Amino acid sequence: MKKRKSRTEVKAVAQYIHMSAHKARRVVDQIRGRSYEETLMILELMPYRASYPIFKLVYSAAANANHNMGFNEADSFISKAEVNEGVIVKKLNPQARGRSYTIKRSTCHITIVLKDRTKKEPTSILERRYGWVDEYKIKYSR
Repeated sequence: MKKRKSRTEVKAVAQYIHMSAHKARRVVDQIRGRSYEETLMILELMPYRASYPIFKLVYSAAANANHNMGFNEADSFISKAEVNEGVIVKKLNPQARGRSYTIKRSTCHITIVLKDRTKKEPTSILERRYGWVDEYKIKYSR
């Protein structure tokens, strides 16, 4: 069964970022659960190399939320942030006497989910399906 898209959250994904997942998680753990504006301030001042791609991704998620769903950026917060390991790019480095050694370049996939504090998640089945609630059916249904 396919999961329906939520109307209260917006997702942005960056794939194949040339960075270790462990190093990116160190930054993502600091911003999880914080507001959008606070997150941007934290990421700007962090001394890690991983903060710049995450900063761009959070900014992109907020732009998606504003354009696609009409969210206000001041009311948004990071509800979910995760870093998964991507493929490992392998290159050959020539060495002396005809040998070669592999250089392993790890990548990661970063996912940021923004939620709006003011929007409520639909509670009833009718509201989820059709976007409205019939008061009569709710009041007199068994």
